[in-house]
Amino acid sequence: MEQTKKQRQVGGLIQKEFSEVLREEGPLLYGASVMVTVTNVRMSSDMGIAYIYVSVFNALDKQAIVKELWENLSRLRGRLGTRIRQQVRRIPVIKFYIDDTLDEMEHIDRLFDQINTSQTGTRSMKEARDAKNAAQSSEEE
Repeated sequence: MEQTKKQRQVGGLIQKEFSEVLREEGPLLYGASVMVTVTNVRMSSDMGIAYIYVSVFNALDKQAIVKELWENLSRLRGRLGTRIRQQVRRIPVIKFYIDDTLDEMEHIDRLFDQINTSQTGTRSMKEARDAKNAAQSSEEE
């Protein structure tokens, strides 16, 4: 479902401000070595719910990091509220989701690399045809 201009504007505001909240509060919640970024925020039609998509880097158990965010939801929502209360009428309820598109992209890149390394000895059809034609023309001479 397409978002309205207002939903996109509020989503962008929440993405920017919540990223700052995570930058400040994150090391206290899940440690300094883990990096959590807000990749997207989608708003419900009544602007009451913010669906925040986060990407987790440098952590083995990404679910544990998102669980930590859920456990500290009231604290994070309160910090977000102090940052955006002048721009919105009410502070939305927050729901977290893992955005694993970068992980999927890396996985697909690795698969392509494996395919390319396994096919280094094989040639394309055009290369094989050209090699065959070159061999035939050298035999005729």
